Amino acid sequence: MCTTCGCGHADVTIEGESHGHDHHHHHDHDHHHHDHHHHHGPLGAAHAPGLSPARIVEIEENILAHNDHLAAHNREDLARAGVLALNLVSSPGSGKTTLLARTARDMAAKAPITVIEGDQQTSLDADRIRETGARAVQVNTGKGCHLDADMVRRALATLELDQGGVLFIENVGNLVCPAGFDLGEAAKVVILSVTEGEDKPIKYPDMFAAARLMVLNKSDLLPYVPFDVETCIAYARQVNPNIGVLIVSAHTGEGLDKWYAWIEALRAERAALAAAV
Repeated sequence: MCTTCGCGHADVTIEGESHGHDHHHHHDHDHHHHDHHHHHGPLGAAHAPGLSPARIVEIEENILAHNDHLAAHNREDLARAGVLALNLVSSPGSGKTTLLARTARDMAAKAPITVIEGDQQTSLDADRIRETGARAVQVNTGKGCHLDADMVRRALATLELDQGGVLFIENVGNLVCPAGFDLGEAAKVVILSVTEGEDKPIKYPDMFAAARLMVLNKSDLLPYVPFDVETCIAYARQVNPNIGVLIVSAHTGEGLDKWYAWIEALRAERAALAAAV
């Protein structure tokens, strides 16, 4: 169990991963991984008598430091492969999978598309992505409410990424816990449906502060719902003055040209960085 959010990671399954997987990072950080699982043991008792607040903070810091360590290696591996990785986060019901499926279909001619699909149960979303022709691997987190860098590392080990491609990581639907876990992505993209409240950015400031882009989805429903776009954008920029904003409809296609252009610009930015190294 994780002290940062109380979720459990004992029943994580990675589609395509062999049962004999030893969970060791290929950069030979076995001792770090041992520490990770050692700390996950007592976390379920984090609020029980006998475990001091100072010890809880120490365990939490160890878990996040270990995660960031693996995320840095994921980032190095992705950069070496010339792959742009985007971490897509949202509440459940934002239309994230619908947007991702349409994106995978529409961008197939521009770049190789690969998806790591995070969900607590089922492979339904990964199946939807594969119907577009894109490659997808499902990560079932069980009781876990977010992906972490180790899950992404294990998923990457089952994939062959194409040079210059785009990797979309669809995180578990949750605007709290994924904010604290770097996966090695180039950017976090927070997707917010207009069927949700425009105050989401100030209710969940950590996520919007961490995101490079906010995508307001289901714009076709704006005439029918009491959602104030300008107020939502103002709240988001109150939390993160530099956050980009796009208004789209994955259903009608409105604004998707700007979404694809944003991805292409980031691909070019990543390519320039790789060339400069």
